[in-house]
Amino acid sequence: MVGDQKSSGRADTLVRPIETRYALSGEVRIAYQVVGQGSFDLVFVPGFISNLDLHWEDEGYTRLLRRLSAFSRLILFDKRGTGLSDRVDVHHLPSLETRMDDVRAVMDAVGSGRSAILGASEGAPLAMLFAATYPERTRALALYGGYAHFHKWVMPPERLEAFIATAETAWGTGATLPNFAPGRVDDTRFSTWWARFERLSASPTAAATLARMNAGIDVRGILAAIGAPTLLIHRRNDVRVDLDASRFLARKIPNARLVEIPGRDHPIWTGDVDRVADLIEEFLTGERAVVEAERVLAALLVTRIYDTARLGDRMWSERSQHFHETWRTLVTRHGGRCADMHSEMMISRFDGPGRALRCAAALRDAAQQIGVASAQGAHVGEIESRGPPAGLTGRVTMQLAAHAGRGEILASRLVADLAVGSGLHFVDRGRVGIDELDEPLAFVLAMSEQHLEPACRPKTKAAEPACLTARESEVVNLIADGKSNAAIAAELRLSEHTVKRHVANILLKLDLPSRAAAAAFSARQTGPDGP
Repeated sequence: MVGDQKSSGRADTLVRPIETRYALSGEVRIAYQVVGQGSFDLVFVPGFISNLDLHWEDEGYTRLLRRLSAFSRLILFDKRGTGLSDRVDVHHLPSLETRMDDVRAVMDAVGSGRSAILGASEGAPLAMLFAATYPERTRALALYGGYAHFHKWVMPPERLEAFIATAETAWGTGATLPNFAPGRVDDTRFSTWWARFERLSASPTAAATLARMNAGIDVRGILAAIGAPTLLIHRRNDVRVDLDASRFLARKIPNARLVEIPGRDHPIWTGDVDRVADLIEEFLTGERAVVEAERVLAALLVTRIYDTARLGDRMWSERSQHFHETWRTLVTRHGGRCADMHSEMMISRFDGPGRALRCAAALRDAAQQIGVASAQGAHVGEIESRGPPAGLTGRVTMQLAAHAGRGEILASRLVADLAVGSGLHFVDRGRVGIDELDEPLAFVLAMSEQHLEPACRPKTKAAEPACLTARESEVVNLIADGKSNAAIAAELRLSEHTVKRHVANILLKLDLPSRAAAAAFSARQTGPDGP
């Protein structure tokens, strides 16, 4: 913690910035945007490539910027040679020192005398050099997925040449996505956006030259000179930057603290964006925002169809369109909502897992009648109350659907736990590794004696709420005390992921919409008229 300022606003009040300005650094103009009106400045130094306008077209990136600008005046910029900033000679791209001057020029242009600096990925070495060179202008330093030496912790020379070969021959197609976010390769919307992100952030030649320039980064010699309080955040299975890179920084930078979080995808705006934003906000302000009101608990169903009979294009198109229409009808009939749809993958959300699974059975039967193959996954978790479910819960459900075979309905163990008494039956299928979870996810095959009869029958609501386990009772009492998931995890010596699962169980068992409702329930149970 480096201060005690409180958040100056809510993330959901932010609107997309309407103005991009330019700061003059030598003879080069650097594009920047300023968002938010917090009590201190936060300069975001981006990674390999960036584009100020495209950032706002991706849900994860937008989420991150909303969170950061809710408690700071957030200063964004494109490094010279990338995005909206001036293009430069691709054969003579600037050094870290020159780009450090660009940061200073942007701060001068927006009237920022002293800022917190957030450096992500390749932006981290630049942020470290700036903090060591200009301590009087650096309030604090937050580094995500950073490193001090490229070849040691990012790519050895032979892997770098393979990456450059890909950039030179397939840049702009999204071909580099597996090098940064392998967990999003099957996300059609994100991979399409990534291809545009490549094209509009740098040319193929500039991208290759940038990669070679980054390969020369070595700031190990200046780490001891960093005097600002420093927070390091690194995903344990980061596909691009080895976790040991941040562990080294934690040992060498005075007053540095490292937080390791689950995940494999590298970009700061992928994965659990709220966890990253929480850590940064708590570090810079001493407060962690409560954003749970923007999220709701839901059962997600991902339905995947594919052509196993090698149908002709015309026949496949007709059957696919027929199934899409049927999907909308059946989801609505089972009390769900159609949340998102790609050509071969459809996402729907329900208030409870029983409805989701009965709808899945109906969709499976419909697919067979239409003549296409289906595979489905179901999971329960928190999602955004508005917009498509693009967070962790959605990605877990999509991975379950990807693991399902023809005609199968795979569900997380949590779905089975919450569907007790529904008449549905499940067969354990083992565990599957999910990049952003602390431990492999247990999953089951959903079935019943009636083979998940698809008829949507109304269920009689129990007169009394389901009984909580002893652990769940402890959790709900701590919720009533106003404790966050992190505080509950610390007090009960559990992981935050386990606490989230307990909260999910509590809300569904008690048929409650939110943590606040759970707190009220606990107060009633322990009040004058309670037990």
